Amino acid sequence: MLNSLSGRFLVLTVVFVMLAEVLIFVPSVSRFRLDYLSERLERAQIASLALLADDMLETDLEAELLENAGVYNVVLRRDEIRQLVLSSPIPDPIAGTYDLRMANALTLIGDAFRQLASPENRIIRVIGAPVRDAGLLIEITIETAPLRMAMIDYGVRVLLLSAVISAFTAVLLFAAVRVFLVRPIKGVVGYMQRYAAAPEDARGIIQPNAGVIELREAEEALLQLQTELTQALRQRERLAQLGGAVAKISHDLRNILTSAQLFTDRIEMSEDPLVRRLAPKLVNSITRAVSLCEGTLAFGRAEEPAPTFAHVAFCELVEDIVESELLAPGEVAVDLINAVPKGMVLRGDSEQLFRVVMNLVRNARQAIVATGKPGSVTIAARDEEDAWWITVSDTGPGLPKRAQENLFTPFQGSVRKGGSGLGLAIAAELTKGHGGWVRLSQTGPGGSSFEIHLPKGDGTL
Repeated sequence: MLNSLSGRFLVLTVVFVMLAEVLIFVPSVSRFRLDYLSERLERAQIASLALLADDMLETDLEAELLENAGVYNVVLRRDEIRQLVLSSPIPDPIAGTYDLRMANALTLIGDAFRQLASPENRIIRVIGAPVRDAGLLIEITIETAPLRMAMIDYGVRVLLLSAVISAFTAVLLFAAVRVFLVRPIKGVVGYMQRYAAAPEDARGIIQPNAGVIELREAEEALLQLQTELTQALRQRERLAQLGGAVAKISHDLRNILTSAQLFTDRIEMSEDPLVRRLAPKLVNSITRAVSLCEGTLAFGRAEEPAPTFAHVAFCELVEDIVESELLAPGEVAVDLINAVPKGMVLRGDSEQLFRVVMNLVRNARQAIVATGKPGSVTIAARDEEDAWWITVSDTGPGLPKRAQENLFTPFQGSVRKGGSGLGLAIAAELTKGHGGWVRLSQTGPGGSSFEIHLPKGDGTL
């Protein structure tokens, strides 16, 4: 209960209302004391006027007047003459004098609470101005015990009334918060929970209807988020289904084409001149189809595994790539230059880095071969304070504008006829898994250059 928004609001309301009542209680008690003393002064003035009207009042009647006024003595000053009008024996010496004519608010508050804090009965003198200007001043002598009891009784009644007001106000505010704030918030939370349980169910999408501006803004933000997320989930589901279908087709097609590739090896041994002339073209077509199927299968996986970081002897890794590419058949001479410093070590997943650099080197070599002119591909690297930089540059023809726009987009970034465009997309994804990036730094008639940035970060082994 207390951990809920409405419960805490209830407690805070009670506390704040009681604090406000305490702030009201302090001057109220002081005011009550002032009214009490002023009333005693008025009663004493009335009693003294009765005596002045008839100087022959009996002693018993004088005592009754003092008792009704609640005082021991009454002194009235008129025309600069101080006159003891009514008097009776005082049981104790006078302990203090209070002049109500010159007291300010702070003085009255201080006197009131000192009175509450003093339980003993004392005799005090109180001076005030007579009502209706019936003299210069009036002075009385009274006990403090009745005054203190009256102040305590008044204070208790004020506190009880404050408690009732606080409870009533708190209940009303509690109900208002539940209706106007908590219930709409719970409605928003309910929509979020239903949507999380079944994102495909359109009934879980919120319909903004709150009257409070802030809650309405929250509902509209949630509606936008749910709408965008639903569209993204549907698109992802379609892509997953499409990817699954493509992967299955590619898998079976690859097997068929592999068998066809074996048959073409036998066809090449035919003595028929036409068959011997067409066989290499058939072999190249089937080889490209197998390559496309393998690339599609690789890219169609749900996700690449997270890299396993370790020390990688990068110069040796690049040497393996160069040796692998040199085995590729081709009529055009392409020099593969390993310009990585000897002994250079970086941090990463050796298998994934091999695939990244291999894709860039293979793309560069194939671009040069496509021109029919000799060229070179250079792999270089440098070690800086906060990152490793790897550069793959070639002397090929450069990339056309269309290819640059879709460079890292699967199935769209290829420049070579029959290419899938998956090499750069895979390279970009694997590099991103290392916290880095790959980009085309420059391209033109003199060749192209790609840069790979691998940050060192805090995880350096």
